[in-house]
Amino acid sequence: MLMSFGRHARQPYKPQMRLKGASAPGKTPQAGAQSQNERLDVVDVDDKVIDQAKRGEIHRLRLRHRAVHMLVFNRQGRLFVQQRALAKDSFPGYWDTSAAGHLDAGETYDQAARRELSEELGLQASLEKVGRLEASAATGFEFVNVYRAVTDQTPVPAKDEIMATRWFEITALGDEMDRGLMPFTPSFRVIFARFVA
Repeated sequence: MLMSFGRHARQPYKPQMRLKGASAPGKTPQAGAQSQNERLDVVDVDDKVIDQAKRGEIHRLRLRHRAVHMLVFNRQGRLFVQQRALAKDSFPGYWDTSAAGHLDAGETYDQAARRELSEELGLQASLEKVGRLEASAATGFEFVNVYRAVTDQTPVPAKDEIMATRWFEITALGDEMDRGLMPFTPSFRVIFARFVA
């Protein structure tokens, strides 16, 4: 269920309703375990492909790899954010950008952005690249391309990836980050500071 808080967005954080069919606390779907075996490109300090490895190994060894993050806005300027499923291997239950994901082996950043937007939110929207983050501990050793979309379409979140969602006024989202009552991923905090606030 999508929630639009509008003028109520400044209220203190309250736990959100889970999406219908989303994992209950303590229950982990099999999808999370299977994704550990997907093969991703490993890159060097210049973001050049040097190898391929399983996702789980890449995260365990902190190898540099590639990802995309999408910021989806509605026509009123509100930003759609998601709460990561509890089955996620990193930052489960944390709030994150509208959609995000790794590049598959051999995939370009633009291809991955379109795929992830469709897979996670069921959206086919025009994407504009707004920036890039270098691989660091804050990004999980991911080189990240950040994209923006403005749409009137209603997102349809993938229930195995997303636990809850919310539309935020930008100032209200910044206030929530400052308050520290809602957990936000480190990469989202960096993206928000550099490309949204």
